[in-house]
Amino acid sequence: MQLYLPIADIPVNVLLILAMGAAVGFVSGMFGIGGGFLMTPLLIFVGIAPAVAVATVTSHIAASSFSGALSYWRKRAVDPMLALVLLSGGVIGTILGVLTFTRLRSLGQLDLLIALSYLVLLSGVGAAMSWEGLRAMLRARQNRTVPLRRSGGHGWVHGLPLKIRFKRSKIYLSAIPVIAIGLLIGFIGAVMGIGGGFILVPLLIYLLRVPTSTVIGTSMMLTLITMTFATVLHAATNHLVDAVLALILMTGGVTGAQFGARAGQRIRGEHLRLLLGMLILAVGIRFAIELGLRPADLYTVRETTGDI
Repeated sequence: MQLYLPIADIPVNVLLILAMGAAVGFVSGMFGIGGGFLMTPLLIFVGIAPAVAVATVTSHIAASSFSGALSYWRKRAVDPMLALVLLSGGVIGTILGVLTFTRLRSLGQLDLLIALSYLVLLSGVGAAMSWEGLRAMLRARQNRTVPLRRSGGHGWVHGLPLKIRFKRSKIYLSAIPVIAIGLLIGFIGAVMGIGGGFILVPLLIYLLRVPTSTVIGTSMMLTLITMTFATVLHAATNHLVDAVLALILMTGGVTGAQFGARAGQRIRGEHLRLLLGMLILAVGIRFAIELGLRPADLYTVRETTGDI
């Protein structure tokens, strides 16, 4: 069944898009992640223009993270002050990301940047997660354990000035690295169409020593606000958010997430990390193959705006 997407300007198979949304929703529910880093590449692989894929997935991420952020807020598992400081950097990063996105699109270099960014990010993260998951499986077989790093410990980051007391997380920390992390996540999300939770959560835990009790909820709150802001900016400046495509993806994603959450509860943690790492690495390799292939059309014609 074919449906014409007004912004993407191509007809697509509705069942295929629904299946993609369900598959990414299943992965999101199984691993507890946003899934934007998988959804955007999949849309690109089926023929959606990278610019439209990135802009549309930001709206999908914002909608899918709303219920989770609300749930964590009700459970008091969100640190409001930490989320506010992260957001101060996240808003700036989002604005810079959308401006970079718009500028590169006008120069005709946006598609290349998105492909290279996904290649570097996914290959690096996927390889690291696969290696860590494999080591965890080997340790489990040998009945060896690794001492956990205590949250609230001190490192060089804690010696920086401009410290703020984050009461709910029970840490006393400089605002500088928090703002910098928020800026990075906002920029990456706007340019690549990812929530950035799989980057943000490890940074908060291992770099800033934020307790795990508030990490996930705070991360989801930041994702919700920055992705909503990115969606508004993309729609207002670039007019690339395809509401029809986003609605189909959301429908499939909600369904798949329910089954994924149940499946994730039956698989051991180290197996989940290895599977997720291999999945991320596979998408990165797919981008590498795409970059090495000769395109079917060597030249494209696109209408541009502005004076020459």
